[in-house]
Amino acid sequence: MKPLAYANLALLILFPVAWFAPLLRAGLLPLFGLSEISVISGLQSLWGTDVALALLVTFFAIFAPYLKTLGLALVQFGLASDRLLPVLHVLGKLAMADVFLIALYVVVVKGVGLARVETAWGLYLFTLCILASLALSMASAALLRRQAGRRES
Repeated sequence: MKPLAYANLALLILFPVAWFAPLLRAGLLPLFGLSEISVISGLQSLWGTDVALALLVTFFAIFAPYLKTLGLALVQFGLASDRLLPVLHVLGKLAMADVFLIALYVVVVKGVGLARVETAWGLYLFTLCILASLALSMASAALLRRQAGRRES
């Protein structure tokens, strides 16, 4: 359990890095330079134009993955019940929704042809963090089930 717990704790550092890392480089028409967009800079823009969408994306991109990671750490270190795992699994799926939203925006913008969009390393880091978080929670749940089975027999 300890290697899984330490890998999960590493996500508490990697998620904030991913939020500030460039997800995309976007620009209007091929003639102009590209601006880097991160989760945080995208949220800042959204708060000025669409508060409801900003709240939704803030929950999907920041709160859901971080709460899931913190909750899993509490379970892994015995500070919370393993009955919390189904809730954490749902939070992980909600966090994955943000990755799909970003991918959808890239496809739509590229399809229109008026703007140029390139993915940046932060998108890969953010996606890796979300997928690692899902894998760690599934592995932790399986390990906890095995340990509970051994205690019962």
